[in-house]
Amino acid sequence: MKVCLVGSSGGHLTHLYLLKPFWENEERFWVTFDKTDAKSILKGEKLYPCYYPTNRNIKNLIKNTFLAIKVLYKERPDLIISSGAAVAVPFFYFGKIFGAKTIYIEVFDRIDKPTVTGKLVYPVADKFIVQWEEMKKVYPKAINLGGIF
Repeated sequence: MKVCLVGSSGGHLTHLYLLKPFWENEERFWVTFDKTDAKSILKGEKLYPCYYPTNRNIKNLIKNTFLAIKVLYKERPDLIISSGAAVAVPFFYFGKIFGAKTIYIEVFDRIDKPTVTGKLVYPVADKFIVQWEEMKKVYPKAINLGGIF
């Protein structure tokens, strides 16, 4: 199985990295910001840098959409996993077109209100994971795994 792990650097990237027991034996690649923390954490990993800032930045959303098409066409992942933020959106939508399954993990600090990214990817996520029971009122199809990080 080939896995695409996509997300902002910082906390989102850290959350994805903490899933290492799941992805460490899988063929994989990463999409994240070209920042010092990402380069350090992902040293030796296959990495595609994306454009930032992403939140409420239409120009970078368009650039990341073209990047998503290019990377997904080339890599053809079986699974895309993200915990946010906005860079996940084009990868989830175009990932579905390319036949990938998608898993989105809503961030731990959202207890009863959705993130913008969560709202946008919820319709196309094959699995949508929340970490608080209250979030099932926001995302009825979600799976509550409790605190997973």
